[in-house]
Amino acid sequence: MSKTRLLTALDGGLALPEGEILVLRPPMAMDLGALPAERVAIRHTFRPDRDAWAGAGWRVVEEAGPAGVALVCVPRSKTLARGLIAEAARLAPMVLVDGQRTDGVDSVWREVRARRGEVEGLTQGHGRLFWFAGGDGFEDWALPGPVKGADGLFSQPGVFSAEGADRGSLLLAEALPSTLPKRMADFGAGIGVLSLAVLARERVESVDLIEAERLALDCARLNVTDPRARFLWEDATVGARGPYDGIVMNPPFHAGRAADPGLGRAFLAAAAKALTPSGQLWVVANRHLPYEATLQEGFRQVAEIGGDAGFKLLHASQPVRAKVAARPSGVQRSRRHSG
Repeated sequence: MSKTRLLTALDGGLALPEGEILVLRPPMAMDLGALPAERVAIRHTFRPDRDAWAGAGWRVVEEAGPAGVALVCVPRSKTLARGLIAEAARLAPMVLVDGQRTDGVDSVWREVRARRGEVEGLTQGHGRLFWFAGGDGFEDWALPGPVKGADGLFSQPGVFSAEGADRGSLLLAEALPSTLPKRMADFGAGIGVLSLAVLARERVESVDLIEAERLALDCARLNVTDPRARFLWEDATVGARGPYDGIVMNPPFHAGRAADPGLGRAFLAAAAKALTPSGQLWVVANRHLPYEATLQEGFRQVAEIGGDAGFKLLHASQPVRAKVAARPSGVQRSRRHSG
């Protein structure tokens, strides 16, 4: 097995200060075996990764405190990466940053070098690890939390539709019928765009916003203030929930940067299991995604109800649970993009 960048650095003489080792947003596939596990505390806001680390026996914390060293794992959002570095520099005297070139680690490294005279590091395996002294100098990178955009919706870096409501969700929101079933759910709710539309329809008594990214759910709590809404920080494809009379969704279809329609199909499968026998599902998806076959296997009635050149709107009803395939376990997923 090839060495990780972290192990290469430690074998090369990198000395970590005493105290807790705080690791921020490590992907579930990351190898932390080079670190002393008894000193490591992991903080993650993406529920599947968080649960995977906890299930593997690592200590997971919800809030980060002072540490001897902080390791930042670079996410796809550059603004979020900066925010994590600012937090790490505030909490620890030594900061390590690790990431892949495809996630922009080289750009982050150049920006840190412009602020710190001494930055050491190494490149390996299509990525980079670098380290520097914590402390002052990154305060302007700190994340402000959810901010209201021009469309009146709160969002923040690191979530899908970080710039506000996305076009696909808005198309589905407009196309929903004027009357919806009583018990509704929004799978992969994001910042709450579809849930707002659901709550504006007649007969709705409740809606569960189920979202794996806590950063997005924090925004949804600010956007959706209706007392009929319930907010669940959960992976929509794992576990039993419901039964619901209706579900809306704009499912993700990326594993990291690679497109994977299987992720969207997993959302469809989970919806079929969570619906009542007469339940209904409304979906928006990019035109190129092959979801119709999965829906036709899992539901008795399937129809396209609208869309445009880039998106299609699908409606399915009367689930046939026995024919719906489950999602393979251990697959990381993300939204279509993060801001």
